Amino acid sequence: MRKGTKKNNVTLREKPLANGNISLYLDIYRDGVRVKEYLKLYIVEKPKSTAERAENKETLRLAEEIRTARQSELNHSAFGLVSPVKQRVYLYEYFENYIAAYTKKDIRMIIGAFERFKSFMEKENPYRKQKMKFDELTPDIIRGYVDYLQANSVGEGALGYYQRFKKVITHAVDKGVILRSPCNGIRCIVDENSLRKDVLSLEEIQILAQTPYQNTEIRRAFLFCLYAGLRYCDVIDLKYSNVDYSGKRIKFEQAKTKGHSKNSIVIIPLSQTLFTLIGEKPNKDKFIFDLPSHTGCLKALRTWVARAGIDKHITWHCARHSFAVNLLGECQTDIKTVASLLGHSGLKHTEKYTRAVDALKEKAVNALPEIKFN
Repeated sequence: MRKGTKKNNVTLREKPLANGNISLYLDIYRDGVRVKEYLKLYIVEKPKSTAERAENKETLRLAEEIRTARQSELNHSAFGLVSPVKQRVYLYEYFENYIAAYTKKDIRMIIGAFERFKSFMEKENPYRKQKMKFDELTPDIIRGYVDYLQANSVGEGALGYYQRFKKVITHAVDKGVILRSPCNGIRCIVDENSLRKDVLSLEEIQILAQTPYQNTEIRRAFLFCLYAGLRYCDVIDLKYSNVDYSGKRIKFEQAKTKGHSKNSIVIIPLSQTLFTLIGEKPNKDKFIFDLPSHTGCLKALRTWVARAGIDKHITWHCARHSFAVNLLGECQTDIKTVASLLGHSGLKHTEKYTRAVDALKEKAVNALPEIKFN
């Protein structure tokens, strides 16, 4: 085994196991702190055959390569440099591995950010796309990507995708793949107070409710969201245990703000319409709505809306927007109550709906026929 010195502070060591094998690990000593990194590599303590001796030799060679790479990585990071090993990391491959290991509910946005970056690179510099390394990702490329998002996204979509893209880049910085983020100082500016998604009026909701659709679960769930303001990620997780039948209300924690907002728990009073959509409480607790994937729901929703004769681009999130706009406009509900029902921590995010109501009023007034004066 290699002995550690002041110069060489990553040492390959052995740990005997009860089964007669030896586990290999790195003994890392730096800045007065000792850390062990087990490699999950094993050798036979007393090899009895040529094959076992050859396998031991190959395993030790691999372990020494890992030790050398780890030593190089630590030495480079001590001087603010990226090790040659990490300099060879490809951007696309890193993104794909990150997505494969990602388990949070905004996975669709992470994938969307990556797909849009690939589309941008295909358009701007197709020769660099697949083999692009992290050190080739410059602030100029990031600025171009932001411009591309702003030109090809609706509402807050550009900002959402850029935030997810930066999330992956920050992960790479934390892992020492790059020293600093090329996104630093580059902002994606959108009008967060504007509402660009289509909304359904109360009259259109009634038309949609009277239009038959074969998937009754999607039909029930979307109508429920139109009258309760829930996101897809929340309605799909609703269980009958969330419903207080005697108190006539439903209580749940928003997936989007869970763990980082005091307003993540939302309580919504249940109207007779919502009770009808929920149905009677079953003997055993289960999900209220048995829904397919988000993509499957969107496809079904487009078909259903078109069948109803509604000429609008309606996504699942439009139900939440419609709920807020109809409460503020048609029902004249005060903004604080609407903010509470939506689970907003303040009025900032709710105010965009008041602007939407103003726009609808203006559109209604402008729709009146002109008076012809003599």
